[in-house]
Amino acid sequence: MVSVDNGKDEIEEPNGNKVNDAASIDISTSGRTLVGDENSQKKFRSTLGFIPNRINLLKFGSASAKFKRLATEKDQISQGVPSPSSLRLRERFSGMFAKKLDWGSLKKMSVEWIRDPMNMALFVWILCVAVSGAILFLVMTGMLNAVMPRKSQRNSWFEVNNQILNALFTLMCLYQHPKRCYHLVLLCRWSPQDISKLRKVYCKNGTYKPHEWAHMMVVIILLNLNCFAQYALCGLNWGYKRSDRPAIGVGICISFAIGAPAVAGLYSILSPLGKDYNSQMDEEAQVEDSVAQRQDQLRVKSFQKKYSFASRQQQRVIESRPQWSGGILDIWNDISQAYLSLFCTFCVFGWNMERLGFGNMYVHIATFMLFCMAPFWIFTLAAVNIENDTVRQALVATGIILCFFGALYGGFWRIQMRKRFNLPSYNFCFGKPSASDCTLWLCCCWCSLAQEVRTANSYDIVEDKLCRKEGSYSDQQPMSPLPREDVASSKSGTSSPLGNNSSPSMIKPSSPLSSSSFLKEYRSPERPLSTVKEELSERGKDDTMNPPTPPLIKRESLSP
Repeated sequence: MVSVDNGKDEIEEPNGNKVNDAASIDISTSGRTLVGDENSQKKFRSTLGFIPNRINLLKFGSASAKFKRLATEKDQISQGVPSPSSLRLRERFSGMFAKKLDWGSLKKMSVEWIRDPMNMALFVWILCVAVSGAILFLVMTGMLNAVMPRKSQRNSWFEVNNQILNALFTLMCLYQHPKRCYHLVLLCRWSPQDISKLRKVYCKNGTYKPHEWAHMMVVIILLNLNCFAQYALCGLNWGYKRSDRPAIGVGICISFAIGAPAVAGLYSILSPLGKDYNSQMDEEAQVEDSVAQRQDQLRVKSFQKKYSFASRQQQRVIESRPQWSGGILDIWNDISQAYLSLFCTFCVFGWNMERLGFGNMYVHIATFMLFCMAPFWIFTLAAVNIENDTVRQALVATGIILCFFGALYGGFWRIQMRKRFNLPSYNFCFGKPSASDCTLWLCCCWCSLAQEVRTANSYDIVEDKLCRKEGSYSDQQPMSPLPREDVASSKSGTSSPLGNNSSPSMIKPSSPLSSSSFLKEYRSPERPLSTVKEELSERGKDDTMNPPTPPLIKRESLSP
């Protein structure tokens, strides 16, 4: 490239080096014009060539390639995680749906489902949504114009049911959002334990699916989008009156709030997450991975044996019939746990649930707090835009009652704790253990929590089992003397195994002190072997020599 500046030329070589020539060159006006035109054409061509490159930067080709690479890496990790056999999981429903619908089995399953406190609460929520939604639909379509002839009445009923539905759906999103955020964290972390947890929730039969990480990511993002859209819709309903509420914003929020979970459900069914696969190659990879996991477990066990603080499985005894530690009203037996249960209820509850193996601590803390606090604030804010005082007070009262029944969340997990660890049940509420557990949490949640914490402290939790703590065996049999001690003590004036003359009154087999000192001296490695021979020569009456019994008598049965 040649450029002209005050009669001096600047030559740029192909390698990019610039050479300045001090010699002046006389160029005519027409020559300068020609050089300028060539420069402008080159700049224009370079600009035209730069535009497609800029357009390519706006494309998501590089981002999609990175995502595909990341999904491939995650899929390689998930292939090595073993999954349960899908055949056993399909056998549960094969009897009911083999040829025709078994109404007896369906009824039994429905009764078992409704007995679960969480399912019962879900059924009540569905019932409230159905009733309020039906009233709202009738008002919007004008089917209640004969009952409510005035427009002000119809507007009032519309706003009341709209706020009720908004509160119900916002509550459900608040209850589900901590778990969805936790699943997103597990998805980003993607360890073998996280993969197993996510498969149980999002994969059919809990087995491996091709590219499951990417498919789970789509479902979890849609579910979180549902929560955020509902929060935005809730803000519009609370922040604006019906006449001032932006219709476009409400429509967009409703579309995402309803469409996101619907698309997530369909995607879970139609994608590989909802299909069955015959994965023989996966089973081979899982076998190899299981061998590696066994080696890791052996390495961990050797590490545990090396250090004294590690727990040793061979010393643990599974408690077949564990007991609650104290009664319900024995909250003050442990003063520190009593104050923690009173003033840090949510944190102590989440911590206790996690160590018992019932899920993540932070998810339990957030969910329990939302159950006990969110209804009051949501229904109170929903009543702000309602002009009828009676309806407004009813909504506030409903929020307070729902906060009170939020303690049933603790009752539900008390039921799970009792069933998993085979703890004794209370039957004071109509003879129903589950109803009794829920009643305990409703009447005195702090006492119930303190009892659960005390019980967990009384045992060691190993693989979903309650085991006795080490060193807590108070029923060990006392140490019995060796047979040689009996013989030595029965002879008066003879020498004892210690080499000293002693009378029978001085050495008593029943004395723990004498027997222990006898054993210590007898088992001492510094004891010369000739002394044992001398003892045998002195005893000389026995033709046969019987081996001594062990110094410690092991317990015959460690289980009660």
